[in-house]
Amino acid sequence: MSYQALYRAFRPQRFADVAGQEHLTTTLQNALEQKKFSHAYVFSGPRGTGKTTAAKIMAKAINCEQAPAREPCNQCSACQGIMDGSISDVIEIDAASNNGVDEIRDIRDKVKYAPSAVSYKVYIIDEVHMLSTGAFNALLKTLEEPPQHVLFILATTEPHKIPTTILSRCQRFEFKRMTMESLVARMNYVLQEMNMSADDTALKRIGRAAEGGMRDALSLLDQAISFSDGHVSDEAVMQMTGMASADALFSLVSTLHAGETASLLNTLEDMVSQGKEPQRILEDLIYFFRDVLLYKKAPAMEEFFQVAEAHEPFKEFVQKASEEWILHILHQLNESQNELKWSGNARVMLEVALLRLPAANNDLAVSPTKSQEIPEVQADIVSDLHKKIAALEKELAQVAKRQAAAPSVEAQAPQQKKRVRGQQLKVPTAEIQRMLASAEKKELQQIKNAWADVMEHIKREKISAHATLISSEPVAASEDAFLLAFKYDIHCQMVADNKNQVCDIIEDVLQRILGKTYRLLTVPQKQWQEIREEFIRTQREHSPEQEEADEEPIIAEAKKIVPEEWLEIKS
Repeated sequence: MSYQALYRAFRPQRFADVAGQEHLTTTLQNALEQKKFSHAYVFSGPRGTGKTTAAKIMAKAINCEQAPAREPCNQCSACQGIMDGSISDVIEIDAASNNGVDEIRDIRDKVKYAPSAVSYKVYIIDEVHMLSTGAFNALLKTLEEPPQHVLFILATTEPHKIPTTILSRCQRFEFKRMTMESLVARMNYVLQEMNMSADDTALKRIGRAAEGGMRDALSLLDQAISFSDGHVSDEAVMQMTGMASADALFSLVSTLHAGETASLLNTLEDMVSQGKEPQRILEDLIYFFRDVLLYKKAPAMEEFFQVAEAHEPFKEFVQKASEEWILHILHQLNESQNELKWSGNARVMLEVALLRLPAANNDLAVSPTKSQEIPEVQADIVSDLHKKIAALEKELAQVAKRQAAAPSVEAQAPQQKKRVRGQQLKVPTAEIQRMLASAEKKELQQIKNAWADVMEHIKREKISAHATLISSEPVAASEDAFLLAFKYDIHCQMVADNKNQVCDIIEDVLQRILGKTYRLLTVPQKQWQEIREEFIRTQREHSPEQEEADEEPIIAEAKKIVPEEWLEIKS
């Protein structure tokens, strides 16, 4: 394959080319120049920020024929060999796929041998947090006392998963997310090298979509170049990433501000028909209102806008919109974004979220510094409300007096409520006793073995039913029925009343999984113990011989060895 992806073709080969990590590269350069580098490093940070790149530059710098130097020369045989992978003394290991003890033991056995082609043997272990506990333990002693000719560089995106015993033996460097300026500057450099151009807004959109990762930014730029014809335009990036244009967002927000519901939904329909994802539209709206608030508080900071454009209509809109309304909209959009993540129909949820937002003529949009006269009709309504409030206050005062005069009634209230609750929860004791008479252990075991799959199916079909059943478990079963015991009475009542069709869902899922139809019975956990003990007592009274026959073999053997009064048998 002759073509290389941009993030590979333009991978930095010197510390000076590593964008946005000057706080790290300067430290490493000084250590190299003074020959005071450590035997082990941990490079941590978000994806695509240059961890593995810096590790390879470090491997070249310590083995360069011009060392000690702040930068590798990239011309000598050592630098060239490390760059093309022909020198076997620089070993890069992916811990995600080589995370066992055997792989680390192999490193520990080979680390004592001197390098064959360069001065230092360098081990770059990527995604080191994926190593198993045994692998970390195998690596521990080697990191503590490595040979003089070995350097370890551990790269990870999740440093909190690395044991502290490993971290304490390494120098730790935190790579940070790239700033927008660093991303745009690097992309402009790549475009100049390729004799291409791009709109500034297009590069900013790519930078925002990359979320601070240089590799992601260059991958998106590579895709945009293929989509464009010599010039990366803002429209091309919007189509490629699914982002909405500033004009479309401004139109959407303007109709929302004016309370024009029909225009709002038509604008949203146009955006969705152009291929914009609902999640992306909502995210862009949040950024747009952020830009509105930023311009309202600091008009001179237009260069920090994410999606908006500071044209005259935008400035007029900012003047009309109140700060309270903007903040309320941002809060509502943020909550809607969380709901949208778990929704099965994102388009409908986005429409509902936008329709719930208040227009500018609502109270939230009224500036507190502007006084408004209340119309006569509203004044009458307010007067009636004041009268009703006064009447309610008077009635509440009378109720308080009656309660003070009769404290015994109040003291009896909890017991009465308890009795009412007890009456509401009706347990089909007789039906459960009949089912227990024909219950079989193999039927119960079959249902228990399948119960995890049953709950998973119910969770996918109806999350509310899954939440109701999470504290329940099968406790008995016959050929045509099974009993479900609930930890909480309210959950038992909900299923018994078949709210949300929970019973139907359970029986349907069991029929699909086990191929048999079971009738569902429900009982609270506490009452189940009482019913079970009563059933066992009745069975013993009617058939003591059957009890001995049905006794578990292990219990019978225990009674032969240990006196019966010493035994405590639990189900």
